[in-house]
Amino acid sequence: MASTVLRTSVFPLLQSQDGCNSISSFYNFTTTRHRGDRKCRFNGAAAAQLETGNANNDRNRTMVKGGQRTTQNDQHFKRFLNYSEEKPCTPLLDTINHPIHMKNLSIEELDQLADELREELVYTVSKTGGHLSSSLGVAELTVALHHVFDTPEDKIIWDVGHQAYPHKILTGRRSRMHTIRQTCGLAGFPKREESIHDAFGAGHSSTSISAGLGMAVGRDLLGKNNHVIAVIGDGSMTAGMAYEAMNNAGYLDTNLIIILNDNEQVSLPTATVDGPAPPVGALSKALSKLHSSREFRQLREAAKGITKQIGGQTHEIAAKFDSYMRGMVGGSGACLFEELGLYYIGPVDGHNVEDLVYVLNEIKSLPAPGPVLIHVITEKGKGYPPAEIANDKMHGVVKFDPKSGKQMKSKSETRSYTQYFAESLIAEAEKDDKIVGIHAAMGGGTGLNLFQKRFPDRCFDVGIAEQHAVTFAAGLASEGLKPFCAIYSSFLQRGFDQVAHDVDLQKLPVRFAIDRAGLVGADGPTHCGAFDTTFIACLPNMVVMAPSDETELMHMVATAAAIDDRPSCFRYPRGNGIGSILPPNNKGTPLEIGKGRVLREGNRVAILGYGTIVQSCMKAADLLQMLGISATVADARFCKPIDGNLLRQLAQEHEILITAEEGSIGGFSTHVSHFLGLNGLLDGKLKWRPMILPDRYIDHGSQNDQIEEAGLSSKHIAATALSLLGQEGVHRLNL
Repeated sequence: MASTVLRTSVFPLLQSQDGCNSISSFYNFTTTRHRGDRKCRFNGAAAAQLETGNANNDRNRTMVKGGQRTTQNDQHFKRFLNYSEEKPCTPLLDTINHPIHMKNLSIEELDQLADELREELVYTVSKTGGHLSSSLGVAELTVALHHVFDTPEDKIIWDVGHQAYPHKILTGRRSRMHTIRQTCGLAGFPKREESIHDAFGAGHSSTSISAGLGMAVGRDLLGKNNHVIAVIGDGSMTAGMAYEAMNNAGYLDTNLIIILNDNEQVSLPTATVDGPAPPVGALSKALSKLHSSREFRQLREAAKGITKQIGGQTHEIAAKFDSYMRGMVGGSGACLFEELGLYYIGPVDGHNVEDLVYVLNEIKSLPAPGPVLIHVITEKGKGYPPAEIANDKMHGVVKFDPKSGKQMKSKSETRSYTQYFAESLIAEAEKDDKIVGIHAAMGGGTGLNLFQKRFPDRCFDVGIAEQHAVTFAAGLASEGLKPFCAIYSSFLQRGFDQVAHDVDLQKLPVRFAIDRAGLVGADGPTHCGAFDTTFIACLPNMVVMAPSDETELMHMVATAAAIDDRPSCFRYPRGNGIGSILPPNNKGTPLEIGKGRVLREGNRVAILGYGTIVQSCMKAADLLQMLGISATVADARFCKPIDGNLLRQLAQEHEILITAEEGSIGGFSTHVSHFLGLNGLLDGKLKWRPMILPDRYIDHGSQNDQIEEAGLSSKHIAATALSLLGQEGVHRLNL
């Protein structure tokens, strides 16, 4: 009977867990007809470790042994790679303008192409800055994907998109790579508007499987037969959304290929103050343990095929036997993905083009494999020695020397707002042992790596899991601790329901340090912190603050620490401080809640700023003074509760009131207009104008260029005042 049920396709020799070559495992297929379902169902088995070497074992080999990664002698990079300031010689890459040009390349040529891609990446990024090591780590994988699959008909979705630079080079954008992340240049992430080969835009993590599943189901409904491939890193797999998608994919059982790019880097940036960051959470341990018995899988699938034909109680017994044996053979981690309904294949050496091409071709050739997960092992920064040995693997870099990897970081007399926040929080925590820090895989980005160095037991990296971070902080607050949850503005969007339901509704005193508020420059709209004031200040119990400089930031850290009866937040931008005088020992003084301040007295015109745009308001007042106009400048400090007395004073004593903020519609200016309207302050002769970010996304570029495009520079503020006064002189501002 088995011969009538099973069709086998024999793989070549595979590598067993102990490193010895043995007989290949089989892919076993059963064709089952379901009611209303004519698909061929993938019922196959794949060895845990595909062969990554030739008979003499002279290739680089990465595998899992006893839960630990081991790397055998690395002879993969036989070609000398040229990392210098001179443009590298790339004869093969020069012939590739689109993926179709890769179809007839041999394995040796594909290997060479991956090497040339690395040289091109280092040369290009050394001159522009950007995300380097993620792209270096997927050179072979990108080459293999575009060799086997046919974009744009086949859809390749890059999770986050840090690793998409090789993809951009191979899909017709090589000539523009020198513009990446610059004004009017290529985006640093996949972008649908930029290329038909970018199947789905990205920038935030863990979205690829959901998007890919939607595309796969859409394909089925439209009667198409293209392939959909989602490439997701182990860091992105720490987010719950990835598991929601895998769970749904297993249920829907549609054809979908998920490539798990496992480089053991699940925190970004990938280092602490003292060195590389260890992988976060139980997932990394499970991935390290994932392995499978080839012989058992053959037996299991053969048994499944036979017993399904027999039916009845035999199938139930076989299923129980299967579950028991998988637990015995593979441990708890072995069935992690298969329990979600995905067929697991791996681990596969992600730097062996031959193996990658072979596996991808086999999966591509299957008529109906269902959802398949291919576990690929890669090394971040692979092939570029400075990146391989760097603590942060050179994840995100500024311009650097290609030979040494030394980055040309500009020196500043002031530190970043992120660092001022961290130093202030440390100062507060020195006095209060209930203060703890939480971040979502962004210790370096939020500055909490500094806090962790000082208080290792009071800092928590929860992985790329903002929703969990917020509710985890709520739980800490409910026990009397004082959590500071440091999350980028654009990433906090992902945890809004938790902020509203788990924190604000219960008036739990969680403190949100909202970094990267406002325009962020080269990372573009995916990371732009435009919306936090809008979605946070609408919550009834939240105290909402924004500092005008680094000194005010330290005072707001102290204020948040003192607020213990409700949640609070403060937003601050990407970039450096202005050099204001810091409080002693970086220890701020709590501010009076809901109280702003007047920085400069004038008449006729009042400019009320919220956040660091106050500095532009001061410069605007200087410009107006040159034209003989005296302007009042005030620092709101608080959006909620808003300073009603200050608003009344500004509205009643001036002809013109301008509010300025680096945020979207619905933010601080909306709260101002609400107060003015309810209190009849708009019923007289007052002319009020809000200056906010335009109601559209602003593309990547320098922060100065973005400010100009948004119309929020000091000259724009001054010009607005002049236009309301009906005076000449706008031309003198050189707008």
